[in-house]
Amino acid sequence: MQRKKEREGLTGSPSSSSPLRSPSSTIASSLHTRVSVSMLTQSESSTTTTCSTSSPSHDARPSPLPPSSIPLSWPPNAKLTLDWLLAFMSVFDWSSRNLPPSDFPSVLPVSVFDALVLSASKILHKEPNCVRIDHDSSVVVVGDVHGQLHDLLFLLRDAGFPSQNRIFVFNGDYVDRGAWGLETFLLLLAWKVLMPNRVYLLRGNHESKYCTSVYGFEQEVMAKYGGQGKHVYRKCLGCFEGLPLASIIAGRVYTAHGGLFRSMPSTPSKRPKGRKGRRITLNQDSSTLSLGSLEELSKARRSVLDPPWEGTNLIPGDVLWSDPSMISGLSPNKDRGIGLLWGPDCTEEFLRNYNLKLIIRSHEGPDAREKRADLSGMQDGYTIDHEVESGKLITLFSAPDYPQFQATEERYNNKGAYIVLQPPDFDTPVFHSFEAVTPRPKVNAYYSYEDVIDSDEELDFGAAAEDD
Repeated sequence: MQRKKEREGLTGSPSSSSPLRSPSSTIASSLHTRVSVSMLTQSESSTTTTCSTSSPSHDARPSPLPPSSIPLSWPPNAKLTLDWLLAFMSVFDWSSRNLPPSDFPSVLPVSVFDALVLSASKILHKEPNCVRIDHDSSVVVVGDVHGQLHDLLFLLRDAGFPSQNRIFVFNGDYVDRGAWGLETFLLLLAWKVLMPNRVYLLRGNHESKYCTSVYGFEQEVMAKYGGQGKHVYRKCLGCFEGLPLASIIAGRVYTAHGGLFRSMPSTPSKRPKGRKGRRITLNQDSSTLSLGSLEELSKARRSVLDPPWEGTNLIPGDVLWSDPSMISGLSPNKDRGIGLLWGPDCTEEFLRNYNLKLIIRSHEGPDAREKRADLSGMQDGYTIDHEVESGKLITLFSAPDYPQFQATEERYNNKGAYIVLQPPDFDTPVFHSFEAVTPRPKVNAYYSYEDVIDSDEELDFGAAAEDD
């Protein structure tokens, strides 16, 4: 497919040439004209069924009038309702198209932000590192969304909202690169508060202090909240700490942002006398690396803003940053400078050890896969990376036409995708690919995308540690 030869606009507010839409029509207008669906079975991995849906009718006239629910308010009894959340979605959609970023406090006052983040954080911090999801409901798994609010709104409408019969598992990377990371993250927190046992938010590598300082989220928050921006940013970082690292769905499917992780050898719990401030270094060579266990994952300390690349707590960094490879075994992920590379033999071992059928991870978009000659590209929003005796390893990416801001005129024009898992077995994934909602509102990037490496490679974690 030919890539789009256009760059995102660089105006500081929504383009005056773009049609203004009423809140009742903007989410509906995000519904996309083309959705491809494919089902992958254990015996027929290449079977693909494709269907199309037509664009919905647009009954409401474009209107610049703001929704009546602006500014958003917190319910007096702190009990969210579906109507409140739908208004929340409409307001964010409308404001992203009609208001400059600096007007965001008039849409979501800091007091409402504080109440939402506090409510969500209380729920998230109580969840284990690996949440177990055991319900007789369909499960929708979503990959990276990276602040692409309008594509997320479409995805929610297309898959169907979370409900008693539909669970959502989000695999992380809600912020950075896209211009609406704050709205995206807060919208998902609102769903979590409304339906804590039907919406699960896992952590991605971009839910960290270092990544958000490089790829735009910190600057986005400061632009939207001005003098209150530091407070808002700190609250977001605190919420990131509570996000679980992985999930097990129906005892059959393991999901995590990056993927698998190493076993940590036993080390002394006390530091040498007189060296209180010195970091313990525990760098394993490839010959001593072995797969970690779910028990080790459950005991890892996840409440760190930037997972360590060395020391005694490497498991969170592995879960968030690791990548699959076609080369057998475990080895350090030298391209990223953190995490691991694992081969098909490790996928088989992990699936077999825990009687699993699928591993669903995310973390790699079209920019990253362009540099991976050994693995398939990300044009359809998903790839099947390993097919082994016990099951499959899938990479899922849910941000279409990514990244939003690209230094070259020739764009990847990739599709995004989500997966639906159905009871009772949950091991036959149904893939839904979708294209980006266009046109996107014209906004400035919040980071120097022409100077920043696209795929998180060669990040200077040593410098980040020194800055802390």
